[in-house]
Amino acid sequence: MELAELEIFRAVALAQSVTRAAQHLGRVQSNVTTRLRQLEEGLGVDLFRRDNKRMTLTPQGQRMLDYAERLLALAEEARQAVLGATPSGRLRLGSMEAAAASRLPEPLARFRADWPQVAVEIQTGTTQALAQAVVECRLDAAIVAHPAAGRPEDADLRELGEGLEGRYLFTEELMLVTPPGHPRPRTATDLQVRSLAAFAHGCTYRKCALQWLAEQGGDPGHWMLLDLNSYDAILACVMAGAAVAVLPRSMIDMRRVPAGAGLLPLRPVHSYLVRRAGFDTAALSEFARLLAA
Repeated sequence: MELAELEIFRAVALAQSVTRAAQHLGRVQSNVTTRLRQLEEGLGVDLFRRDNKRMTLTPQGQRMLDYAERLLALAEEARQAVLGATPSGRLRLGSMEAAAASRLPEPLARFRADWPQVAVEIQTGTTQALAQAVVECRLDAAIVAHPAAGRPEDADLRELGEGLEGRYLFTEELMLVTPPGHPRPRTATDLQVRSLAAFAHGCTYRKCALQWLAEQGGDPGHWMLLDLNSYDAILACVMAGAAVAVLPRSMIDMRRVPAGAGLLPLRPVHSYLVRRAGFDTAALSEFARLLAA
C-alpha cells in the first residue's frame, strides 16, 4: 500500500463519489479510479459497493478506513516532525459550536497571519462526536466540554475517549433559558414546559441539563427532547414557548436573547483541548499556545 492510494481511498470514502474525490484531490477521475482498483486488487477485497455512481463502504472498506486514517495521520505527524519546529502541513481542528463562534475567531486569525502555509480545517460537532474523531485520527485535536463538576484539573479526559489527553482552556457558565412570561423556577419541578431543546445525543451541555433535571426532581424520562442543530433554532423554540434550553452564557451574550426570556444560572462546565496521547506537531503546539493566550 502507498500513502497516495490511502489518501485517494479516504477521499472517495468521505465523498462517496469518485468525481467529487477527484475534484477535491486535484486529480483526473480516471487516475482516482485506477488507483482505487489497484488498492482493492492488492488487498484482494472490494472496499466499496458501487450503486448508481454512489460509492459506499463495504464492511472491509469501513475497517480499512479506520487504518487509513491512522496511517495518514502518522505520516503527517512524521513529516512535520522531521521538518523541525516550524508549523507546516495540515491542522485538523474540531470544536463545539459555541466555542467555534466565541473562542476560535481571534486565535485562528492570528495563527493564519503568522503561519499562512498551514492548511487549517475546522469541524464542529458534539463533544462525543469530536472526541471520537480525535481517537480515530480524523482530527488532530478538538475543543470539548467535560460533564464532571469540580476542579478543572480533576477531570479524567479518558472518559471522553480512549487514550485522550489535553489541557484546560476555559469554564463556561450554563444557563437555563425559559420562554417569555414563564415564572422564575426554583427547581425543575417548577418548569411548566416539559420539552428540552438541545443538540443531539453526545452534547455535554445536553447531558448536564438532563443531570440537573434528575437532581432537581424533574424526571428526564417524562420530558420530550427536541434534537436541533443550531443555537438559533434552539432559541427560536424557547421564544415560541415550545421548550426550555440550557445554553452557555457566551452564546447567550452573542445572540442577545430577546427581552422577557428567563435566565437562571445552573452550573459551570469546563472545556479542554484534547488530542491523542503523545501526538504533537509544531502546528498544533503553536495553535494551542495562541488559544491558551
